Amino acid sequence: MAKQLTSRKENYSQWYNDLVVKADLAENSAVRGSMVIKPYGYAIWERMQSVLDGMFKETGHQNAYFPLFIPKSFFSKEASHVEGFAKECAVVTHYRLKNDENGKIIVDEDAKLEEELIVRPTSETIIWDTYRKWIQSYRDLPVLVNQWANVVRWEMRTRLFLRTAEFLWQEGHTAHATKAEAIEEAEKMVGVYATFAEEYMAVPVLQGIKSPNERFAGAVETYCIEALMQDGKALQAGTSHFLGQNFAKAFDVQYVSKENKQEYVWATSWGVSTRLIGALIMSHSDDNGLVLPPKIAPIQVVIVPIFKNSEQLDAISSEVVKIIEQLKSKGITVKFDDRDTHKPGFKFAEWELKGVPVRLAIGPRDLENKTVEVARRDTLEKETLQLIGIADKIEHLLEQIQINIFQKALSYREDHTYSVDNWEEFTKRIEEGGFVRAHWDGTSETEQIIKGKTKATIRVIPVDEIKEEGKCILTGNHSKQRVVFAKAY
Repeated sequence: MAKQLTSRKENYSQWYNDLVVKADLAENSAVRGSMVIKPYGYAIWERMQSVLDGMFKETGHQNAYFPLFIPKSFFSKEASHVEGFAKECAVVTHYRLKNDENGKIIVDEDAKLEEELIVRPTSETIIWDTYRKWIQSYRDLPVLVNQWANVVRWEMRTRLFLRTAEFLWQEGHTAHATKAEAIEEAEKMVGVYATFAEEYMAVPVLQGIKSPNERFAGAVETYCIEALMQDGKALQAGTSHFLGQNFAKAFDVQYVSKENKQEYVWATSWGVSTRLIGALIMSHSDDNGLVLPPKIAPIQVVIVPIFKNSEQLDAISSEVVKIIEQLKSKGITVKFDDRDTHKPGFKFAEWELKGVPVRLAIGPRDLENKTVEVARRDTLEKETLQLIGIADKIEHLLEQIQINIFQKALSYREDHTYSVDNWEEFTKRIEEGGFVRAHWDGTSETEQIIKGKTKATIRVIPVDEIKEEGKCILTGNHSKQRVVFAKAY
């Protein structure tokens, strides 16, 4: 099977595009900037979705669904929110088509909407209009709701999974009686994202807050996780926002407190999207194709029979059935690739390209010796193991692979994280790629100038690090602590 992937060193961007398409994850659709997520790519999203959904429910959240269309007037109620999304909004103006005199389909000019509808770029406005009806008393709080949905943001420059006009995501929206409760919720959920990224996706992340320039439109504070890709660029992998009372006041969401006073509620929102699939690809994969951590891989083990005739295949299949039963009893997902239309070499290359963590190969000689060849995708190493106790061995191997993939990504990040103290060193490191820890004077103006000169932005202001005072690398003014800069997707 000809993989024909561009190498990462030759052209990282092309390598990524090749991999997404050739590994059968997604493809461009007829609608410019939109994608078709293919079954294998969607299976990865379903795995992510399943794990995250469980984590949300464990923290007390429930799923609901809100409308795709939002009245335009809702956006004008929160000024900074509309300003942040105005240039990305898709607008519905008419509700009917008709045939013209030539039989051509056209928009019916008589079917203009009284008020235009926005195709949701995010759901704060429609949800807070709804919460106004749900919340009357302190007894109705907290409201802890999550939505799995699609959103539309009219992007001009698109790339599969990383930036598309329409994408899939989840968005949590919560309402609380106090400021402290809302902040605790926002911090808790970014922690959930960090746990998911590191323990399931095997992607190490930095946790902290965004600078005012990078903050979500309408938020008081944005908490985030940031990951470093193999080309030295950062990727925002998840955000959680403390919204204060901005949306509550905009949509008049008040409750009667225990003291019998009318109070505005406090709000959060938080979300991750199919962009996580892009993070997964760029954190771990190599020039041979995808490398998937076992906890996220739709297929954890693939079994390829080596045979010359149907009799050999039947004999191998009867042994494979036993192996599959043993593996499935441990919760391991398995595929038996017994297609007789493709040779084993083709299958090996195909499953390597698709990143299946473990491949087993078994032929007539293996049956005689009661052995199986085991290949691991992360290191490309092979070994021959006895069939006795094979399920336990594979279970242990999958755990090793999960750990190894995380450690490899963590080592890359550590090797590409730099602390700098002057502008010359800063620009050099930013150009080379990686996380650059540097002093910043805390002003939006300085951040904008740095971005204009280097294309680097503040990815995260660490909250858990010991504060280290110094001088801003651009202005020389006083700085309270180092922040993390990088070029980003």
